[in-house]
Amino acid sequence: MPLQNRVDPYGQLHAVAARGAWMGNRGILHDDAQKIVAPWRLQRWITCVLSFRGRRRNVFTPHRYSELFFLDEATSFAAGHRPCAECRRERYNEFRAAWIETNPHADMEQAIPAEEIDRVLHTERAIRGGGKRTYLAKLKSLPPGVFVAHEGRAHVVWYGALRPWSFIGYSRPIAVSSISAEVSVLTPQSIVRIFATGFRPQVHETADK
Repeated sequence: MPLQNRVDPYGQLHAVAARGAWMGNRGILHDDAQKIVAPWRLQRWITCVLSFRGRRRNVFTPHRYSELFFLDEATSFAAGHRPCAECRRERYNEFRAAWIETNPHADMEQAIPAEEIDRVLHTERAIRGGGKRTYLAKLKSLPPGVFVAHEGRAHVVWYGALRPWSFIGYSRPIAVSSISAEVSVLTPQSIVRIFATGFRPQVHETADK
């Protein structure tokens, strides 16, 4: 049976067979029976590569961090994760530079530690008990890569269209021009501002079909 470690754009964990392109970490979320007992343990929510320096792990080993998996990088950002500063150092540096440029929390004159980024992201993504914090925005104002809720489903905004999300990819597009109302945005606001600069997350290949 699949473990409950596949992450959706709301940041919720599911037991499905699809693995995804990236691994994530929020601390030790499972018990000795490999059951999820907490939505997070740390403010440091990161996205990692699936393979790094030949390291091998047994997934959900007792007393070790819980390995989480994402369809694509856009999904991980929507859930509130950031690039890992160790296994994805170059991507983390790109993300951090864009963070300093675009976020009012940052001071251009000082080094911004990862812990400060994590603190701000945690206030924007998580509700005590495991819920998802969202906000309202005009759909047409959102850059590519942002996730929104539309008709009860998560969709990614991708170059003029909304693509309905699933654990295995995206389905047929809906034209953004056909939707004028405000939408509930799943991707944290600080990350949305980064995407608006041209920073683009990796998105599953089905978004372009």
